[in-house]
Amino acid sequence: MKIAFTLLLVLTGAFTAAQAQEVKGDAKAGEKKNAMCIGCHAIPGYHASFPQIYKVPMISGQNAKYIVAALDAYRKGDRKHPTMKAVAGSLTDQDIADLAAYYSTQGVGSNPTPVPATAELPAALKEKMVACVACHGTNFNNTIDPGNPRLAGQYADYLYEALKSYKTEGLPLVGRNNATMVGMAKPLSDAEIRQIASYLASLPGEMKTVPQSRFR
Repeated sequence: MKIAFTLLLVLTGAFTAAQAQEVKGDAKAGEKKNAMCIGCHAIPGYHASFPQIYKVPMISGQNAKYIVAALDAYRKGDRKHPTMKAVAGSLTDQDIADLAAYYSTQGVGSNPTPVPATAELPAALKEKMVACVACHGTNFNNTIDPGNPRLAGQYADYLYEALKSYKTEGLPLVGRNNATMVGMAKPLSDAEIRQIASYLASLPGEMKTVPQSRFR
């Protein structure tokens, strides 16, 4: 009986986890829930000032599954950022799914991103980035798994700080915990990270910042 009860608890937990993963997002609902997001993510070129200074990332056109994973990581503390932790911590799973659905479709099909000149990378650094393609796709825009982020066209200074954060340990307000990305970032020098960030930012992508109307 005890074994059967334990098994029931395990199965119930697995079922609950599966349910959480299957939360369906509603873009219309997400549009009504984004009041805490627009103060930063709806201002083109807006800079975060604490705990680091960089352009707030473009999230309109980003993969919905990745947005869900990122917000959940802030909520759990796997990504350290006081503002994002507070925002994510106030959201339910349904809220996160709705916001992800909204931002993944916001602005898609309008105002196509112009194709900029592609930055060059040293041959040795190109070889190091071959492994990145496995998750982020050959063009860094159409990812193999939508749980991974699009990187093409994202702000270079944000990408630089994001990559560096995977190398950061022991700081209360800065750092990211992801085994795969930690393994990728650790061997890179700051100069190499900066080159990679500039290269990715120069690629044509679909992400953008869509200004929010002042009237809601």
